[in-house]
Amino acid sequence: MQRIVFVPLGDVDSRIARELAPPGFELIEAAADSPQLHEAMPGCDYLVGLGDRSMNDAFFARAPKLKLIQLLSAGYDRCDIDAARTARVPIANNGGANSVAVAEHAVMLMLATARRLVWQHTSVASGIWRGNDWQNKHVFELSEKTLGIIGLGTIGKKVARIARAFGMNIQYFDVNRLTEDQEDSLGVRFRLFDEVLKTSDLVTLHVPLLATTRHMISTRELGLMKPTAYLINTCRGPVVDEAALTIALTNSTIAGAGLDVFDQEPPPADNPLFKLDNVILTPHLAGPTYENRAKRFRNAFDNVQRVARGQAPFWVIPELKELVA
Repeated sequence: MQRIVFVPLGDVDSRIARELAPPGFELIEAAADSPQLHEAMPGCDYLVGLGDRSMNDAFFARAPKLKLIQLLSAGYDRCDIDAARTARVPIANNGGANSVAVAEHAVMLMLATARRLVWQHTSVASGIWRGNDWQNKHVFELSEKTLGIIGLGTIGKKVARIARAFGMNIQYFDVNRLTEDQEDSLGVRFRLFDEVLKTSDLVTLHVPLLATTRHMISTRELGLMKPTAYLINTCRGPVVDEAALTIALTNSTIAGAGLDVFDQEPPPADNPLFKLDNVILTPHLAGPTYENRAKRFRNAFDNVQRVARGQAPFWVIPELKELVA
């Protein structure tokens, strides 16, 4: 019997995994980087969980039967890709299981920044109806504004579809450019990276954290943006140079930001972003929702069964595509 080793995040994950686990497989639960996990690896055929930096060359050496690492997350920046390549073990992410949640969260942050939601709440809660000088707070509508999407993958495409319902003009940059027919169908137009930054009223980021995307938004890029523009980040914190962003927000280089992710998580108590009134912050909760807990396990176990049948797995990360070609 083939063995699935599952690394849970909590009791709910454990329950859902047991409910959806495919028949004919042995399911073993073990905490990340625990003695139980290391003991289970010699007989492990499939590992389901999150990326962990402890999964290095030595880890793969203890798992000679391992055929697939199936992530429950979209991001894979904590994975040792070189070690997986050497061991010839493909890594697959969650197949867009959280794409609806992240897309909705990104649009929520757009609305919250555009309508200055926190300021409005604070004013009401403190007994100051409509706040002080409300006519000069410049709340605005999304309709007819230009949205720039950096990274038009599964999540970026869903953001585009939602934004169309608000009547936004949508442009994008991605290293994998769509065909003109695909752009027409989605209602988007390709622009160069700098063009997107210069001409968008809101810029939303949906890229993986790679060497090429780390600090892809820094002083130069923020300086290209309109002083009335807002930056939205729901992908990974280090995609944005947080120090540069803090300066840009303080100096009104851009109007504001909505952030679900940070350089350091959780951020330290003295993070200067906490003192700014033109930023809205959420605690890296764009992805997890009640609905997608089951979705990600459904995708994970489907992929496990595909490999068991001798088929190539879905959603293998780009850096390891050659392992399943």
